[in-house]
Amino acid sequence: MLPATTLNGDCHSAKIDRAALQRTLQKQGVLWHGLVTERCQHLFADVPVFIAPAQMRQMREVIDAVERVVKLDGWMRETPLPNPLPLAGEGTTVASSAQNNSLGVFFGYDFHLNSDGAHLIEINSNAGGGFMNALLLDSQREAGWPGAAVAEANLEQIFLDMFRNEWRLARGDAPLHSIAIADEQPEAQYLYPEFLLAQRMFERAGIVAYIADQSVLQSRGNGLYLGELKINLVYNRLTDFSLKQHPVLRRAYLEGGVVLTPDPRHYMQYADKRNLVRLTDAQALRALGANEADIATLQAGVPQTRLVAADQEQWWQERKQWFFKPAEGYGSKGSYSGAKLTRRVFEEIMQGGYVAQRMAAPGARMVCAEGAEPQPLKYDVRCYVYEGRVQLLAARLYQGQTTNFRTPGGGFAPVCLVG
Repeated sequence: MLPATTLNGDCHSAKIDRAALQRTLQKQGVLWHGLVTERCQHLFADVPVFIAPAQMRQMREVIDAVERVVKLDGWMRETPLPNPLPLAGEGTTVASSAQNNSLGVFFGYDFHLNSDGAHLIEINSNAGGGFMNALLLDSQREAGWPGAAVAEANLEQIFLDMFRNEWRLARGDAPLHSIAIADEQPEAQYLYPEFLLAQRMFERAGIVAYIADQSVLQSRGNGLYLGELKINLVYNRLTDFSLKQHPVLRRAYLEGGVVLTPDPRHYMQYADKRNLVRLTDAQALRALGANEADIATLQAGVPQTRLVAADQEQWWQERKQWFFKPAEGYGSKGSYSGAKLTRRVFEEIMQGGYVAQRMAAPGARMVCAEGAEPQPLKYDVRCYVYEGRVQLLAARLYQGQTTNFRTPGGGFAPVCLVG
């Protein structure tokens, strides 16, 4: 079998079966099909991405090391991050201590793969795309690509069990009757079709599920309500990770009136980008009690990350070595390659609230988009993780500084392990 680098360098080595994908999309219904094909034209890439066993092994090792480190006793106690819970006047603890046992659904570990190995560029606590990539994989069962897709069998059941486990950890054996998939203006979100997929999965399992704008949720004395329906669990798709701008949902969570996943503590423990600074600081990790094997794994697999602070002139001189990200950002918003910085943007970054991560080049996949010359697209690999277990791998192909779902031939792509 050809190696991953050779397959990625040939746009004809494997293609997405567009006819099979269209048939799968149409099975979801006319409305859903129209949303994807008209509003999300570059949601799915033209090709799969291939990875080597050594890359897969390193990603798993980095994920395992992170999972161990963030569970150390001192990780949350000694965090330098602003504590998102609670706000003044909201008490000092989350009312339902059992809710703190929840793990958070759909963690996304995002990697750049290159000749130097796999490099963890960030962790997301509400990574989108899991349902969409499961559907994409399902549509390509007969594609006959080299290697094998990296995904657990029966992803729908895996996803459903994940949500049921979140509920069980918080509420024990109580029945789960109702779920709200909550976001701001959900129907306007780019991944709204994914909300529909989640809703239908819950309904097939006999759980009442609504896609709800967070503004219509009401916190009452005995819980969170959507109209007259009491909501048991909220699948949280908001990007206000501390819920500071969403007081109704925040108070219901703090008072234990609803199970929220992922929640502010999950974000604080894993996904705030200032955590990357600690994950790449060997001395700080030793002080926390991390073992030397995990420290070595993280040093090799996570690009050095620093808080952007003083020494403005030195940062400017070294800017091309770094990628700048807002510490509380998401979806690549406000992120910049140092090589592309203008003085104006640089001055804004230096005002604070940013981390700088040493550049780790993304992988490249050759694509032959319809009507265009073959061209290499950048890609990153997202590992969807729950309870430390990798459920699914997916790539995102793009042009430009960051992933954008606007590149012809780009978008979500299956990941195949070869060799």
